[in-house]
Amino acid sequence: MEKEGKLLQTLNLLDATLLVVGAVLGSGIFLTTGDLALFLPSPGWILISWVLGGFIILAGALTFAELGVSLPYAGGQYIYLREAYGRFLSFLYGWTFFFVIQCGGVAAISAGFSEYLGYFLPTFSTQSKLFTMRILGFKYTLYNGQIVAVLAIILLTFLNYFGLKIGSRVQNFFTLIKLMAILAFVFIGFIFGKSGNLSFKDFFSTSNFEKGLFSALGASLFAVYWAYDGWYSVNCTASEIKNGRKNIPLSLFLGILILIFTYTSINLLYIFSLPMNKIAGVRRIAEASAFSLFGSEGAKIVSAVITISIFGCLSATVIYGPRVFYAMAKDGLFFRSLSRIHLRYNSPSNAVVAQGIWSSILALSGKFQTLYEYVIFALILFFILSGVSVFVLRQKHPEWERTYRVWGYPIVPIVFIAFNLCLFLISVNNRFSQFLPGILIISSGVPFYFILQRMKGGS
Repeated sequence: MEKEGKLLQTLNLLDATLLVVGAVLGSGIFLTTGDLALFLPSPGWILISWVLGGFIILAGALTFAELGVSLPYAGGQYIYLREAYGRFLSFLYGWTFFFVIQCGGVAAISAGFSEYLGYFLPTFSTQSKLFTMRILGFKYTLYNGQIVAVLAIILLTFLNYFGLKIGSRVQNFFTLIKLMAILAFVFIGFIFGKSGNLSFKDFFSTSNFEKGLFSALGASLFAVYWAYDGWYSVNCTASEIKNGRKNIPLSLFLGILILIFTYTSINLLYIFSLPMNKIAGVRRIAEASAFSLFGSEGAKIVSAVITISIFGCLSATVIYGPRVFYAMAKDGLFFRSLSRIHLRYNSPSNAVVAQGIWSSILALSGKFQTLYEYVIFALILFFILSGVSVFVLRQKHPEWERTYRVWGYPIVPIVFIAFNLCLFLISVNNRFSQFLPGILIISSGVPFYFILQRMKGGS
């Protein structure tokens, strides 16, 4: 029988906290505020939406912290859903997570990286065409930016193949660099910026809202919620965190607080540097703010910071996904080879490679965004079920050691569940045309599940 390695407790509190921050802090904060201003043409309410969204995420993090200390194993939500509801539901989560949510996310982040890199190196931009050909009657165009995206995925896949220690060091470096750069941008912008028009007059005005405050705030929170996505990364790597029963809750708490502070600070700078009519609808809001404060050179520097930030986010995202695929394979619910832990490097090496291959295919296809939009409702539904699992598992397994219990129980998990339930209903209502394709994508895993069960002799 071939010997295998095992996952080692490699991540300390600093590593785990930076993983939370790094997995979230990508391009969202540099792009989202302009969209928010279309719903909330009021500086005060924009800030409230970022803070409120952060505290809803914190409620989810505190909820997941109890799940993490109760089940300190690789796999995160897959493990929680399995223990609370059984193997079938957890498999559907893992199936969707691999084929769309995680690998589609890696492809999307790598595409964002190549887009910003193309700002400095136009030859490698997402607009620079390499060739066009027909495949089975369909026209396919390959852009240089897609090649850059795939190369970024391959590089980080290669580094993470050789173990979590190397992967986490790379991710720590980029996360610290982008945090310091963002905070420096905020500090220098307020102190030395050429323009500034922060006024508290009508700061919380609702007179220009096209819809009521509640509707506008709800729409903005939907956008904010996705800008915080990735906060559950630590739960996926739970078995590799030193003193996990203490450091999982602490890293989630500290990481989300750092993000709330960072997001609020940079949005305050946007409001300081630009009037509301120059914010609303502006996609690349960070560059517009830098241009207003420092001119064209400042905008270039901020674009470089964004490029680094996106690469750092990609680095963090590549780390945690394979732990879910490994956990599924270990249970016999995915390709068995993905359960292998490298004897020398103690990494889920095959799962890391599988993620890299499928993410690259999605990046080359250019279809990752469409697939992701199809299953948004499922992602939210799985958050709801994971939140409810805290209640389910307390009833099913009161004997489990819980060195941490959710602060403010049962209110805190209920807030997280209720918010996601609202998002779920909004998502299904607004994207109903995508609902059926999403169901089909998820359901495509059903026959695969029963084939695996039959191969195992049923269970």
